[in-house]
Amino acid sequence: MGLLSRKEQQPRVSTSPCAHLRAAYHDCFNRWYSEKYLKGQWDKEECVSEWGKYRACLVVSGNFFYRLH
Repeated sequence: MGLLSRKEQQPRVSTSPCAHLRAAYHDCFNRWYSEKYLKGQWDKEECVSEWGKYRACLVVSGNFFYRLH
């Protein structure tokens, strides 16, 4: 039981090379959704930069992963 509780206290670390970009996109999207979309005040250009960086990382890391196998 002591090992389990110690393990639960450790922060989760993602091994994905795109994890930081995913977090940035999700933070932006969630902020846009709650602060603008739900209030009817939304702009189609919100989070485009974050999405582009995250998507590009996924493409690059996906191609790298594909070449390894």
